[in-house]
Amino acid sequence: MSSAHEFVPAAPAAGTWHATLVRERAPAECSTITREIAVRDREPPRPTATPGSLWPLRNVWGLSTENLYSAWIEKLFDAPLDAAPSWKALHEVLRDKSRNMLFNHLGLREDELGMIIRPDCADLPYFLRAYFSFKMGLPFGYAKCTRGTADSAPKCYEWWNIQNYEDSRQTMAVPAPAPAPVQRPAPEAAAPWEMFRQPVASIPTPPVAKPVGPPPRPPGLAAGFGHFLRYYVADTVHSGSGRTALADNNTDYYPVPLNAENLRPGTTYADPYGHLLVLAKRVAQSGDEAGVFFAVDAQPDGTVARKRFWRGNFLFAQDPGLGGPGFKRFRPIVRDKSGVMHRLTNDEIAKNQYYGDFSLEQGRLPVEAFYDKMDDVMSPAPLDPLRAITEAITSLDEQVKARVTSVENGRKFLISGKGDATMPDGPAIFETTGAWEDFATPSRDLRLLIALDVVRGFPDRVVRRPERYAMPPGKSVAAVKSELEGVLARELSVRKISYLRSNGSPWTLTLKDVIDRTTDLEMAYNLNDCAELRWGAAEKTEEASTCKRRAPQAQRAKMTNYRAWFHERRRPPRA
Repeated sequence: MSSAHEFVPAAPAAGTWHATLVRERAPAECSTITREIAVRDREPPRPTATPGSLWPLRNVWGLSTENLYSAWIEKLFDAPLDAAPSWKALHEVLRDKSRNMLFNHLGLREDELGMIIRPDCADLPYFLRAYFSFKMGLPFGYAKCTRGTADSAPKCYEWWNIQNYEDSRQTMAVPAPAPAPVQRPAPEAAAPWEMFRQPVASIPTPPVAKPVGPPPRPPGLAAGFGHFLRYYVADTVHSGSGRTALADNNTDYYPVPLNAENLRPGTTYADPYGHLLVLAKRVAQSGDEAGVFFAVDAQPDGTVARKRFWRGNFLFAQDPGLGGPGFKRFRPIVRDKSGVMHRLTNDEIAKNQYYGDFSLEQGRLPVEAFYDKMDDVMSPAPLDPLRAITEAITSLDEQVKARVTSVENGRKFLISGKGDATMPDGPAIFETTGAWEDFATPSRDLRLLIALDVVRGFPDRVVRRPERYAMPPGKSVAAVKSELEGVLARELSVRKISYLRSNGSPWTLTLKDVIDRTTDLEMAYNLNDCAELRWGAAEKTEEASTCKRRAPQAQRAKMTNYRAWFHERRRPPRA
């Protein structure tokens, strides 16, 4: 260990270094780990483009690379437990040297090129996996899948990888619409009757063909990677990619058991209604503190944020038409003896010495059993019910604050002068593209409504499962419920959020205000409405006095027709 007066070099000297890691309170066989690290006297050669592959391969997926992937994810999104960090786009995180241990790892200044990396929720797991694979020289691929039907899970029918990516999507030349013939006057008359000659139609030169599809891949390893993410991965994967049936082999993800060992950073959670999150950290239960899982997700507007696992963020349902929801990991991609890439099947994963974690457990769990099991994984010991309800309220608080950002982004869109956004029809309001997808909040509001129900119903949950909680000695279940209701009322009254009204002035709401407006929030997702309406402000109140914008009447009529979905907390089957 260096003293305060010793000089610590910026880089270790060349040679072999010995690193010893000591874990406190660990079993003897795991308490001390020693490694020898060879340090070169010069920089290693920088990677270059390789024929037949988007990036050169120098590693394989296995225990060490999966462990490093988890460690990289955890470090990338690390923050104090009571913080709720968020970023406007994923590239903000990747450009942060203090977070990204792979910053400029290839020596190409690749993270200083100003690359824009802005995934939505379905892109995020793939973008993280692709970025890590690119930096570490690992195989990567992605499937093209359907979104499923009203009674069947999504299916994947094509698989692409970095040695066989979508060449079929090469730029094609499509002629522009031919302009009408140009009329030119008849030649100057040579005889009297020439004045009655009709103008002669002149056929113009054929228009130049307009290219469609992705532009050509730019030169350079890093620039080519950015092009691959933006024009191939992002344009192919979607929420259906994560909701494939649990037993399906032809998928990018496979389901894992619900235990602390397998729910590690980098694991993806696919909810049945189309949202995906990536686990970023597990905090084990200790003393009076409950265990916590943190995850990150991306929103259509590009925002990336960290949030806690709880019922309001991680929705779960069992319905064939919704596909296979739950916790999943990326299938390992391996190369055969001829160098051809393929994904391991479920059976191969189950038998693999480095994985062995394929499981259909989640498909057998009813909804309440799933959440009960997750409670047991996060906090194996009984919880203090008062602390548990406080944790639930904190999670709701974080979710409402995240909505503040979403509504504010919609307010900025309204004042941009771009006019009303088009509202899709039917179930498409939950899955579409354009301004509606970016700034309307039907999916997020449906999750928020469920979260409000969860917090309001928490005292009843304790009554339903008292054995899960460390009930105070000498107190009946009814007395504990009464005490929890008092804590709930008090916490909802003191926790506050502030949003900007249409004129830019702030307005403060308590969580109690938000819960009291649950009915109004069933129709508060349209980005064409003012921020006041989107927060449930009542007509002719001071709060609503600054509202100058309302969605077109035709859109309000559609929202009225769709209101039952939000009132009943159910997402409609896909068309």
